Amino acid sequence: MRASSRTAQVALLLVSLLPSLPSTLLPQVRARDLGVRPGIFQPGSFNAITDVEGVRVGHRTLIVGDSVRTGVTAILPHGGNPFFERVPAAIHVGNGFGKLIGVSQVTELGELETPILLTCTLCVWRAADALVDWMLDLPGMERVRSINPVVAETNDGGLNAIRDRPIDAAAVRDALTSARSGQVAEGTVGAGTGTVAFGWKGGIGTSSRVLPASLGNWTVGVLAQTNFGGVLQVMGAPVGLELGRYPFQSAVDSAGDGSIIIVIATDAPLSDRNLHRLAARGIMGLARTGSSASNGSGDYVVAFSTAETVRRVQGVSGPQLVGELPNGEMSALFQAVVEATEEAIYNSLFMATTVTSRFGTAEAIPIDRVREILIRYGVTP
Repeated sequence: MRASSRTAQVALLLVSLLPSLPSTLLPQVRARDLGVRPGIFQPGSFNAITDVEGVRVGHRTLIVGDSVRTGVTAILPHGGNPFFERVPAAIHVGNGFGKLIGVSQVTELGELETPILLTCTLCVWRAADALVDWMLDLPGMERVRSINPVVAETNDGGLNAIRDRPIDAAAVRDALTSARSGQVAEGTVGAGTGTVAFGWKGGIGTSSRVLPASLGNWTVGVLAQTNFGGVLQVMGAPVGLELGRYPFQSAVDSAGDGSIIIVIATDAPLSDRNLHRLAARGIMGLARTGSSASNGSGDYVVAFSTAETVRRVQGVSGPQLVGELPNGEMSALFQAVVEATEEAIYNSLFMATTVTSRFGTAEAIPIDRVREILIRYGVTP
């Protein structure tokens, strides 16, 4: 048994035996450790976006003094140079209140030529600049004169000195060079360090699904940066309502704004057209958690395929898609991405820890009370 599995079992045992303890004394746990297991398909080995072979994730967390609470998260699609081995990609916009750099070229060409970075709103341009520098320094890039960096954001200004724009080139490089496969850190880490979701501390969450052999044995992985509002529900249980933390409780309460970035990876050989269809289903997973995509919420989904048969080799002309999955085989992938998105969002909440800065405090969601609600509504035994 892996150490991580033993830790999760101990955490679940504590939650089961000590339901009356204050939430601050209970450990943060992943959704499955609470018995929350959305859907019908099984997760991969790590229940993370890195279950898609080749995908790596890196974080750089910045906590400085009483004001800086932010970071960078990097998602790399494979182990090669993404500029020369471009993966088909698509971006779906649920609500466009955001600053996603690189969206127009991905939409036009249907391909990704850099890693994906997530960070805070006023840091996207600095992060993009640092990403371009990092790419230009890679071997073989000496004659490259154009790069389309893809950098997405959510606004962590409620906890972070966002106007200081604290992300620098060193932070971006750390996130990129630390990217690894395997287990992914979640909660208050990287680009999720200063985020808030459903009125509680949000963060980074991830999940995956593996289709059975009869449906292609494809893997779908999701990573989410959660910083949005709504009325939280967990597999139908009205957690936000029961905890009394939800928007529109008064005429002046217009809470519910915020943003979420959802990144989807799959090893299924998909064109950018079907990747866009897959990305659109990520919004369905978001809706299941209680979001209504409010006016001030930037809800974006970036999807890409790592399949080598559909990569676009720079400098090669003519059709490059070989063995693309047909439309009729997309439905199971749609189901998988809805399930994984829903669970990734739950993980971002349940794994987050309380964060305090001079701007205020975002409390971790009380795991003990969540568990009581889930039992009462029959979600978990």
